[in-house]
Formats: sequence, structure tokens, C-alpha cells
Amino acid sequence: MRILVINPGSTSTKIAVFEDEKPLFVHNIHHEPDELAKFDDVIGQRQWRKQLVLDELEQRGIPAEFDAVVGRGGLTKPIEGGVYGVNDAMLDDMEKVQQHHASDLGCLIAHEIAAMKPGTPSFVADPVTVDELNDYARMSGTPLLPRVSIWHALNQRATARRYAKEVGCKYEDLNLIICHLGGGISVAAHEHGRAVDVNNALNGEGPFTPERAGTLPAGQLIKLCFSGKYTQQELLTITAGKGGLSAHLGTNNALEVERAMAAGDAHAKLVFDAMIYHVAKSIAAQGAVLCGKVDAILLTGGIAHSPYLCEELKRRVGYLAPVHVYAGEDEMGALALNALAVLRGERAAKEYK
Repeated sequence: MRILVINPGSTSTKIAVFEDEKPLFVHNIHHEPDELAKFDDVIGQRQWRKQLVLDELEQRGIPAEFDAVVGRGGLTKPIEGGVYGVNDAMLDDMEKVQQHHASDLGCLIAHEIAAMKPGTPSFVADPVTVDELNDYARMSGTPLLPRVSIWHALNQRATARRYAKEVGCKYEDLNLIICHLGGGISVAAHEHGRAVDVNNALNGEGPFTPERAGTLPAGQLIKLCFSGKYTQQELLTITAGKGGLSAHLGTNNALEVERAMAAGDAHAKLVFDAMIYHVAKSIAAQGAVLCGKVDAILLTGGIAHSPYLCEELKRRVGYLAPVHVYAGEDEMGALALNALAVLRGERAAKEYK
């Protein structure tokens, strides 16, 4: 089975071609700021990015004929986890969402390239809007503001299945706490194959991160909103984009912060340790969600490459369950394996409605 994988990000479009589980190539097409500035919005980039993908395939001598094309899922309406066939309802929603993200282009480009060979299916898998919250988790202190599930569903679920395979059981048989550590940080309680509680890792909830402010004191935030000092867009950027390490230290690069710590920067160490502290609190809170019945805690994402961070988290939460580290992420492989499972009949594709 030959599968094309498309993963659009804010400044790049990652593509890969797999033959069954084997990647023939994985490539990152970088987009310069001046190239992106030519477009009014993300959706306007669709045909340009699609052509870049087709050009890369042509340069590698790979015809645009695949058994399936799978794209990164975008900001769809809340849905259960799994693999979804791209259909008219999904395409229509991607055109209409109020807050666009580059990932929205995944299903659009996948669908158009798949259509070049009639009968080729296109899929998305575990988009960031996967919502399996239990009723308690969904409720906040006011009915005006129900909690929303936006998280690293694809990588968390792929990590869960990897761990389950290593210990010789099914993901659906386990209770896991999984923490994705990247520019955003999501901490989820996985109860027998469902993520029953997780923070909104995009729009201001949970621990602060390299570039997001996380949960903020509500009263102070409201006063800041009405202070007249900031526009709405500036406040949104403060909470997601230039919050966290970026706000305190002027960089969202965790490696740079650790270098500063090694050079004796006491303030850098205080801020970094505070981030770890708040991540540990979030992990421990998910232990309560699972009533203490936790088979393992899994750390994944880019900054899980930091031995210091992982050891500190183990020191703080290791009492709950064994902690295992799966540094980095393999979204391309996870997308390909999800599509392959459907093609082989091992998993059924769900219908987006």
C-alpha cells in the first residue's frame, strides 16, 4: 500500500510517502515569511501548498497515484478520536471555521490530490479537536464557559499505542496519563482508550509552556482586558504565542533556556523549574481523574528530549506510576499507520457529520 501523508504547519508543509509501514521519504517544505505574506489567510494558501507537494513528488519521480492520501486534521467541530474519511461536510466546515490554523489545509489538500486518481480515499486521523471528555471534565464554574478539548491527540494516541505494544497489551486495556511537551503542552487522562480529561492546550488552560501562558488568574485577566492598554489581538497573542517562557525570558526555545541555566542564570532556572512544577501539578491532577489507577505516565513531544526536565518530572510524579519517555513526535508515521489500518480492514473509518 502506497500512502501520501500531508502535514501543514504554520511555516512549513511536511510530506511523506510510505509503502506499508516503511517511509520512502519524509520531507519538510519550509515557507519563508515573505511567501506567506502574499496570502490574505491560511485557506488562500491551499493551491500554492498543493502545487509545492506535487512539485516535490515530481522531482522524486513519484506519480501522484496512491492507495490513500491522509492529511493532518484541522480545527473541525469536536469529534471522537479515530480515522475519518474526508467528505463534503468536513470540507465545508474547514472553509467556514472562525479561527483558521494551517492544519485545516491537511484534509483540503489530501482530498484534492486523492481525487487525481478516481476512487482513492482521503483521510484525517485524530485531529486536535478530538473530544472525549467526561461530563465532569466538560463543566467549568459557569455554564457560559464550558471546557473545550484542543490537544495533541495524534501524537498522544500514537505514543499510547506504542507503549501498549511494548508491554504486550491493547491501548484500550490501559489507564494512562500522557503529557505532550512542546510549544504547547497537553496533559490527558486516557481511560481504556478514551481521553476523558485534557486541558485546552491552545487557548489558555493548563501549565504554562514555551510560548503559551496557560491558566491565568481570572480576575486579574479581566482587569487587564479592560485596562485599555491592549487590543484584543494583543491579549490573544500574550496568552498564546508570546506567553510562558517567551514572556519571562524572551525565547520560546527550551534548549536556549537550559544553556542559560548551565551558564548560571538563576532567573532562567527559576522560570524553567516553575514550568516543570506546573506540568507536574497537571499530571498529578489527572491521577485524581483516574482515581489513582494509573498504569503508566508517558512523556512525549520535542522538549521531552531534555534529560533535566524529564528527571524533574519523574521526581515529582513518579509516585503515581512508572514514567516512560518517548521524546519527539512521529506525526507522519502516525498518520500513515492510521490510514494503513483502514486500508487493511483493521480499523473502520468513521463518518464526519
